[in-house]
Amino acid sequence: MSPERALEVLEPGPLTTVQDRGRPGRAHLGVPPSGALDRPAAELANRLVGNPGGSAVLETTLTGPLLRVRADSGVLLAVTGAPVELHVDGRLHDARAAVWAPAGSEVRVGTCTAGMRSYLAVRGGIAVAPVLGSRSYDVLSGLGPAPLAEGDVLPVGTPEGSVPGVDHVAVEPGDAVPVLRVLPGPRDEWFADEAWDVLTGTDWEVSQDSNRVGVRLAGAPVPRRRTDQLPSEAVVTGSIQVPQDGQPVLFLADHPTTGGYPVIGVVDEDDLPLAAQARPGTTLRFRLGTTSHR
Repeated sequence: MSPERALEVLEPGPLTTVQDRGRPGRAHLGVPPSGALDRPAAELANRLVGNPGGSAVLETTLTGPLLRVRADSGVLLAVTGAPVELHVDGRLHDARAAVWAPAGSEVRVGTCTAGMRSYLAVRGGIAVAPVLGSRSYDVLSGLGPAPLAEGDVLPVGTPEGSVPGVDHVAVEPGDAVPVLRVLPGPRDEWFADEAWDVLTGTDWEVSQDSNRVGVRLAGAPVPRRRTDQLPSEAVVTGSIQVPQDGQPVLFLADHPTTGGYPVIGVVDEDDLPLAAQARPGTTLRFRLGTTSHR
């Protein structure tokens, strides 16, 4: 890695973090999985610039950063995920395309016009020091590099392999109201008979309190048969916990490894990017899923 290859943070955005594929397999140590919430978008950004899929990228939240390229020959970058405007030295570039940013240029990732999180990949990857095998920041435990702050200098790794031949991909419009497939959880006996009808028949509003730990939902209370406290037990990404007030919480990548509320269901991992892109105030729905697509 050359010391001249880096991105200087001029403006960090409200929450911009370094993310890769996270720290799976460490739940027994109390370490959340972490990693990019919309993994397909992060891996697409890496492919556009010729990186391995698990290379570290920047995950933005609603509004992205302003960066200065500190590289003798410039860098190749791409932005995917929630649609945003990308400017290099004030010039607007197409989203979801490989873009060349010359040495000394300023790169601005704008505000999402839809969705919640965008991903900026730079050829060579963001080469901050890994923690427990990952460069991801985990908001729950604080593991990994801290969120971007003004004045930070992010090292960029040495590119590997050749530049890909495809430098642009089409934008696929999403559904106006995302529908997430969910499988029954381990605690059916804790819920009333009508609980599944409520879960799958309600238009759930995403709460302002949502974050990388989980999506908090507001709607018709999911009725519980039991209201006592469940002894703490392991939970996985995608779990839908139901507290005593009946308002579900859908766990994302930075979730705690154990929880004390019953889990009514688990969202299909292929649908978790939809939850990651659901901004506060928008609506999502659940439907009973199957495992036949595996």
